[in-house]
Amino acid sequence: MKLLNVDRYQVQQMMTWFTDEAALKNWAGPGFRYPFTDASFIEDLNLDDLISYSLITNEGQLAGFGQCYRRNDKCHLGRLVIAPAFRGKRCLSGRFENKKISHILISLLSELACQRLGIEAMPGNLSLFVLSHNLPALHLYLSLGFVETQYPQPIGLDNCLYLVK
Repeated sequence: MKLLNVDRYQVQQMMTWFTDEAALKNWAGPGFRYPFTDASFIEDLNLDDLISYSLITNEGQLAGFGQCYRRNDKCHLGRLVIAPAFRGKRCLSGRFENKKISHILISLLSELACQRLGIEAMPGNLSLFVLSHNLPALHLYLSLGFVETQYPQPIGLDNCLYLVK
C-alpha cells in the first residue's frame, strides 16, 4: 500500500462513499455542502490548500483518503476515510501484511505529513478532531494512542473532541 497525491478520478470515487448528509458531516464537518455536485465536493475538499493523499492498494484500488495541515504547531490530520469495501479489513500481503487498512492510512499519512510540514515526528505533534458520536473513528484513534486534550480555544462545534498523539 502507498500514498499518492489525490486525483480527480479518486475524488469521484470518494463521492460515492457518502450517501447521506449525516455520513458526510461525520467525515467532512459542517462546512461541507450536501447535497453535493462534482464541483462543490472538490471545492469543499480545499485541495489547493490542504495536503491530500489517497491510500492505494498494491492492486491499484482506492482504499482510503486523508488530509493534513499545520494547526497549532502540530501536524493536524483531517478528513480521514476508508473506502466502504475496505472498512475493518486488513492488508493481506507486503510490508503491511495483517495490519488494518485504517491503521496503515494513519501511519503513512502521519509520517509523510510531518515530513512535508517540517514537523518533528515525536509524541504530542499529531492532532485531529473527531465527533464524539462517531464511535468507530473515536475507538480507532484511541487504540492508536491518541488522547483527548483540551483545545486552546472554543471549537465551535458541539460534540467535537480534540485528540493528540
